Amino acid sequence: MVNPQVAMYALADCNNFYASCERIFEPNLEGKPVVVLSNNDGCIIARSQESKELGFQMGEPIFKCRERVEQHDVIVRSSNFALYGDMSRRVMQTIRLFSPDIEVYSIDEAFIKLNGLKGRNYEAIMQDMRATILQWTGIPVSIGIGKTKTLAKLANHYAKKHLETGGVATIPKYPAEMFRSVDIENIWGIGRQWSKKLRNYGIKTAHDLVLLDPEFMRGSFNSIAMKTVMELQGHTHFQLEQSPEQRKTLLRSRSFAKPVATWKELSEAIASHATRASEKLRNEKLFAKSLRVFFHTSLFDHRTPRHSASAVVELIPPTNVTHILIKAALELAKPIWKSGFQYKRAGVHLTDLSSGSVQRSLFDSSEKHARDKRMMTLLDAVNIKMGGGTLHFAATGFTKVMQMRQRQKSPRYTTHWNELPECLCGLS
Repeated sequence: MVNPQVAMYALADCNNFYASCERIFEPNLEGKPVVVLSNNDGCIIARSQESKELGFQMGEPIFKCRERVEQHDVIVRSSNFALYGDMSRRVMQTIRLFSPDIEVYSIDEAFIKLNGLKGRNYEAIMQDMRATILQWTGIPVSIGIGKTKTLAKLANHYAKKHLETGGVATIPKYPAEMFRSVDIENIWGIGRQWSKKLRNYGIKTAHDLVLLDPEFMRGSFNSIAMKTVMELQGHTHFQLEQSPEQRKTLLRSRSFAKPVATWKELSEAIASHATRASEKLRNEKLFAKSLRVFFHTSLFDHRTPRHSASAVVELIPPTNVTHILIKAALELAKPIWKSGFQYKRAGVHLTDLSSGSVQRSLFDSSEKHARDKRMMTLLDAVNIKMGGGTLHFAATGFTKVMQMRQRQKSPRYTTHWNELPECLCGLS
């Protein structure tokens, strides 16, 4: 039993999340190697454990490993973010039934403060939570428990690597053996560059790191590295962040399924990115003060002429109105576009984001401001009810230049009526 006065944290991490989502409605994929590809089926962004053991790497272009894919009968899936996002929501909702004090750290991870469980057997409760998540969502989860978030993350890594833990591991009273089994690269907050430098000092495992003087880490690295060491020593520095920090920038960008050579196609892509960005701003009640537009040819194809361009404009007043952002983006892009190039990527980058009321300029019409607000409210309401893009500005076009190449995408089983799974199950 743990002293209820001592802060305790857990880190729940979905195992091979994207691949696990693909297996939920296709149980025949269980035990088979699975890889999930990035937008436009470019690179590997997720792997099942079987694929990892076969040597497939994160970020590896799929065209470079086609032979190995065929050799090992690897299942390849296009990314299905609608499915992954919904399954993540279901996992997080299940976690909240066990403890309301959670920080959703990423789409497949959540920190949990356990003190609200009033000193009960944390490990037993987390085992129950893990079994419930698996039963209700089909997603396997590993859980680590420790006095700090860094220790919980380390215990989580240990739970994933050691099947005898049953998927849940707690930092023991004497953790030297556990710490020796965790390489320095796998400690939360260390990263690749710092781990290289630490190895030059002879620091190879978590056990080596925990013995260091925190002041040495601050002098040789920075205060974050110092706090990481102190967290490994059991001193809490990273608190639970239940309210996500307001974003400062918003980037919308995507590679084209095939090169774009005309202004019409490029302008439609930029307008589409501006549209999606404005929707995101309104959803988060934010306004952008600055807009950057950029586009470039392939970074890897040296057989065709290369060109990249970008431009920035200050938005006065700050805005989240779709047609204002589209107009500003296209006015930026048109003068810097050049014919004769095969553009591979384009995007918009909104910066200096702010929330709350907006300081309007002296010449900004309050009537126009109110009209724009009503228009965006109606636009969002229709698109939420009828589906994204039901109402859209003509500038986004009809050529489907932004349609991704997703040749091996699974259905959106949980979010689209016409893609719901069907099961006859012997019914006549």
